[in-house]
Formats: sequence, structure tokens, C-alpha cells
Amino acid sequence: MEGEKTVCGRDLYPENGICDKSGMYREIGARCLAFAAVLLLVLAPGLPAMAAQNPGQDVTINVYNWGEYIANGTDGSLDVNAEFTRRTGIKVNYTTFDSNESLYSKLVGGGADYDVIIPSDYMVSRLIDENMLAELDFSNIPNYQYVDDSFRNADYDPQGRYSVPYTWGVVGLFYNTDYIQEEITSWSSLWDDRYAGKILMFDNPRDSFAIAQFLLGQSVNTVEESDWQEAAALLKQQKPLVQAYVMDKIFDKMESEEAWIAPYYAGDAAILVDNSDNIRFVVPKEGTNYFVDAMCIPATSRHKAEAEAYINFLCDPEIAGANMDYVGYSTPETAAKAYMDPEMVESPVHYPDEEILASTQVFVNLPEDTAKLIDKLWAEAKMGGPGESAVLVAIILGFLALYIGILVYKRRKRKRELA
Repeated sequence: MEGEKTVCGRDLYPENGICDKSGMYREIGARCLAFAAVLLLVLAPGLPAMAAQNPGQDVTINVYNWGEYIANGTDGSLDVNAEFTRRTGIKVNYTTFDSNESLYSKLVGGGADYDVIIPSDYMVSRLIDENMLAELDFSNIPNYQYVDDSFRNADYDPQGRYSVPYTWGVVGLFYNTDYIQEEITSWSSLWDDRYAGKILMFDNPRDSFAIAQFLLGQSVNTVEESDWQEAAALLKQQKPLVQAYVMDKIFDKMESEEAWIAPYYAGDAAILVDNSDNIRFVVPKEGTNYFVDAMCIPATSRHKAEAEAYINFLCDPEIAGANMDYVGYSTPETAAKAYMDPEMVESPVHYPDEEILASTQVFVNLPEDTAKLIDKLWAEAKMGGPGESAVLVAIILGFLALYIGILVYKRRKRKRELA
């Protein structure tokens, strides 16, 4: 009925104890808002921490890594990316590259949208110099505490602000003992004409030039043009003996016995050695490259907190141990070894002795003019030198001139016939 009243509690309403329903609802609503405000004041200090623990769970991060370089669930291994998603809700779009140079080309091209990348030491240095990396917030990467001191503040990232080491290792030679009976001890084996057509080489300039430089007794970081010219001349001499310049395909070619000898990174060599009775690995007597691959975040990343959560996850000793067991590379975390196969931890391929490590050199970023010289000399070396490329151009121009001559002759002939 119109004017009907509802009796309400004395503590809430006027002295007569009478109120209408709308007044009651307004009072209840006001009290709820007041309670919510008090609750917000109490919880507000903890909200940033809660957000940091669970960054963007509906986000997908783009991870760009080397091929065959993370445990993916095959052969009973841990599926690292799937486990990260299960724990955090953050999805991972995972793609691969085959050389530092191809990674760099993607980044400078501007079309790439990556949140985590894993370049090698000298490329990390180059990306820092060119302001292409974001400075890391280590409060989001507490598992960095497990990285050994010897891997922190390295030459490629002196202040340790832009990278977290992922793996390390050395470069060596692996070869098939069914076809090469003598013991291999030197990089010069890659110039042995007895293995012509069965030799593989790195399809990137720094690693390939380094092999020639170790043979020549040079520094792999020389800035002398004459040194690079001398190393390039040696690579040009090798060119007729090389079956192919490859990266990840080294696996297939060595396993199928299509190739007999190849340089590569120790972690991958160890997998081949474990899977094949006839493949051996050696670090040549002239010395070799010691490398570190590190996790970084591009300056263009749109999901930096989630990317840092991913790096932190990979630094968890249990995750790192399971991951390294699969990829076969050496870990920069002593704590991770407790979760790894003891045979791998004790393997001289994965963890070379001090004598071998003492003969290694680490790549650093080189001046721009030196880098351009290397690119030029590398292109010439793969072509067999400027002489061969000049001959090729001359042949093409010769065929073009002949073709034009035939066309001119036919036109003149037709004109005479019509006349």
C-alpha cells in the first residue's frame, strides 16, 4: 500500500524506528562502501607485491632462442615452456634462430617483437652498445642468486645490468672414426684434402674466422686489417674442400655420415658422442673459443615483467638442471648440478679441465669498421674469393651480351624480309 512503512533496527535508523525500504538499502550500501574502503587501506601495501608474483597471466611472451636449446618434453625431458605456463599462466610463443647474425638482423629490421632473446657474449655486447637491450629489474629475478660469481659482470656486460647467463661451453671438433682412423688434434684437419667433400664449416663469420685465427696464432679480437686478410686467405684455401657451411644441420649430416668432420659447440658434440659409438670430440691443441649465451630482454619488449619472470624461472636450480640435462650444455649454476645426471657433470666435454680453459679466448664486440671488414671478407671466402665472383659476373655478362646480339640480329633480319 502507498505509504507503507517497514520497521527497522533502532541502531540503524531514526528515533521512531520507522524507515522506508529505500532508506534501508541506502544505509546498507553506505556501510558496505565504508567496509570496502577500510579493507582497501589495509591491503593496499601488499597489492604491488601480489601483482609482481603474478604478472599478466593472460599475456603471451615471445621467446627467441637457438635451435635445440631448451628441454621440450621429448625423450622423457621436462617441457620447460609448458611448465612455466602451468605455474604462472603466462603463455610462451617460442621460435628459433641459427646464428647471432640472423638474430641481429631480425632485431634491427624492426619487424621483430621479442620479449626474451638468448644471444652469445659478443652479440650481447653489441646490442648493449647500440641501446637495443632493456636494463633488467633483478628484484623480479631473485633466482639470479644461484648464478656463480665467475659468470657475473663478464666482459660482454661489465656492470651485469642487461643479461643473465644461460649456458657456457667451448668449441671443438667432432669426427667419425669409421672414416678418420688417426687421432685428430689440430684445426688443420679441416684443411686436409683427404676429407675433401666431407668437411663442414660454421655458417657464421666469427666462429669460422676464429678457427683460422687459432691456426695462425692470432687474437680472435684483433682489429688489425692485415690479420683478418690473412685469416680470410686461409678460409678461401679451404673453400674447395668444404661440403657445406651449416649450423643446426651439422647434426643430421654427421649422424647420417654424409659428413665426417665438423667444428661445433661442445654441448651438441656431447649429444652426438653419446648417441654414436663412432663419433669423437676433441678440443684442438691451438686453442679454442670459450662462449657464454645469455638471456636478455630487447628494449622494445612490451611484456618486461613477464619476461623477467621467465628468466627467473629458467634460473631456478631444479629447472636449470633438468633443462641442461636435455640440451647438453654446461650450466653457470653450481646449484643446478645437484639435479643433473652425474655422468654429465663429470664429463670433460661439458666441463673441460683448467688446462683446456687456459687456452681459450672469448669473443668481444669489435669496432664497426672491423665488423664491416669481416662481413666483406666472409662473403668473399664463401664465394671462394673476389676472383671467382668476378669470373661469375663476367660469364653472366657474356651470356647477356650474346642474348642481346641474337635479338638484334633477328630484328634486322625480319626488317629485310618485310622490305
